[in-house]
Amino acid sequence: MVAFAVLSIAVVFPATAAGQPGVPPPKPPPDESVVLCGLKFAGGAAAGLAAHEGGHLLFDAIFDAGPSVKKVSFGPIPFFAITHEPVSPRQEYVIASAGFWVQEGVNEVLLTRSPGLRHERVPFAKGILAFNVLASAAYAGAAFAHAGTPERDTRGMAVALGVDERWIGVLILAPAVLDTYRYYHPEARWAAWVSRGVKIGSVLLVLK
Repeated sequence: MVAFAVLSIAVVFPATAAGQPGVPPPKPPPDESVVLCGLKFAGGAAAGLAAHEGGHLLFDAIFDAGPSVKKVSFGPIPFFAITHEPVSPRQEYVIASAGFWVQEGVNEVLLTRSPGLRHERVPFAKGILAFNVLASAAYAGAAFAHAGTPERDTRGMAVALGVDERWIGVLILAPAVLDTYRYYHPEARWAAWVSRGVKIGSVLLVLK
């Protein structure tokens, strides 16, 4: 109710004022600077990374898996990985998949609530979407090449399911590609439903 009231005030009052004689229409807000937009975009990407890692930590806590941080590197680039104590294959699949599930869920919310996201001036939301898509693409590339650290999520998912890691690459790349297509072609309902189907299928593999 509060959100509805705020939205009503934001929408109704400007329209009413603009329709009254002698009352000038409200001025549009000034465009944000390129630097500020860039900072918001980067902030969105950082939020996407935090959400991805938060997904892992959530299920680490649920399964009491004793999470810890391990220093890793991608060639000359230092990074980190969240590791945990040994768990059952099903739990391992859930923990390893959780980051992608968060990414895909957030993408679904963004693209469903704002089909015209591409044309909106929302750099923070676009930063989140960009990170989610590019992270999935990067993980998929590592899965196809069997490259990267042993702690990579796609390897954990593949080992837990007992399948070739390249199949996991397909599983996470498909919704990333489809969501990118949806960003540019919001009218493509088929892309939305196929993307959702793949995402649901990824979760249902827990039952395998």
